[in-house]
Amino acid sequence: MKRTVAIALLLAPLAAARTQAQVPADSAPQSSITVNSTLVLVPALVRTKSGDLVFTLKANDFLLTDDGIPQTLRLDEDTDSQPLALIICVETGSDGVRHLEDYHALGPLIDALVGNVPHQVAVVGFDSVPTLLHGFTPNTDYIAHSLDTLEPGDKGNATLDALAFSVDLLRKQPQTYRRAILLLSETIDHGSHTSLDEALRAIGDTNTIIYSVGFSSTRGEIGKEASKFSSAEPGPVHGCFSRDLGTDADGKPIQPEDSRTEQNYNCIAELLPPLRLARMAEIAAVNALRRNATESVAHLTGGEFYKFKDARSLDRDLVTISNHVPNRYVLSFTPQSPHPGAHALSLTLKSYPQLSVEARSSYWVEDAPTPKPQP
Repeated sequence: MKRTVAIALLLAPLAAARTQAQVPADSAPQSSITVNSTLVLVPALVRTKSGDLVFTLKANDFLLTDDGIPQTLRLDEDTDSQPLALIICVETGSDGVRHLEDYHALGPLIDALVGNVPHQVAVVGFDSVPTLLHGFTPNTDYIAHSLDTLEPGDKGNATLDALAFSVDLLRKQPQTYRRAILLLSETIDHGSHTSLDEALRAIGDTNTIIYSVGFSSTRGEIGKEASKFSSAEPGPVHGCFSRDLGTDADGKPIQPEDSRTEQNYNCIAELLPPLRLARMAEIAAVNALRRNATESVAHLTGGEFYKFKDARSLDRDLVTISNHVPNRYVLSFTPQSPHPGAHALSLTLKSYPQLSVEARSSYWVEDAPTPKPQP
């Protein structure tokens, strides 16, 4: 049986900078204007065909598009010195019970992951529900002890709930910290209340990167649990993406002739090119989460997916990950007037066909808050 470890590295806090532009005192009525600027981080790993890491590229060696539109990139030269907040999120229920002993003696590997920077580490365990087992501490010995003494949970594996819970905990950490989640879980979610669309929003945080090393869910559970999830939200009633087509003359609901997928792609063809790419990215991401949540979150955020057979192979993969974390290029850009919802990203190299690049394929922009009425 294989097992799943996913490391969700939120390489920096969501940089949604807000500034207040005050109206002069003699103006009427008095009010303030909030200006939002979203900085999107795109960590990238570049390798040769033989797998060796490449460190010598510059920002202008990359080409990045956001919904098909080229963006101006910046390259952060000193990200590995930033402090780190890390959550180790462990499945203690369902098939994860069989692997609790594999998480013993991970202390040295945790030290390697956080590196020689200020850090805060916490442990979240989950079965049907996520629970904070150890709060944030700089002492990794306490964290290793928590992993050594994990108790078996129930038959649930609410992976998406655990991710959402962990992301919320990380958002409360200082904004100067990089943020990370190390997720130890199987591939298929069992019983989360978080929907696929809500999960996509959570992992679509502009600064999230996920590394996965996983064990497979049992074959029977794969079909049963995946079928519980609906695809993308249906959209406005009677609209193109809606499944509500009204009623016939007898008052019976009209059944759509197309499948959900056929309908989605037919509707996509009616969208303008940037929104078309974004909608295609959203549909593909939701479908991928349904099939294999742990692997999908890694690919969506530009991370890496590994499989392991035993504790030795897990150790090997975590050593590889700890080497890749500080050696990624951290590119960033500021999208102009980004639309709410999913965005499709594509990062390529301009002049190095012999090299491969791995980076996030999407991010999510939340709706702007509704302004409060002025008195």
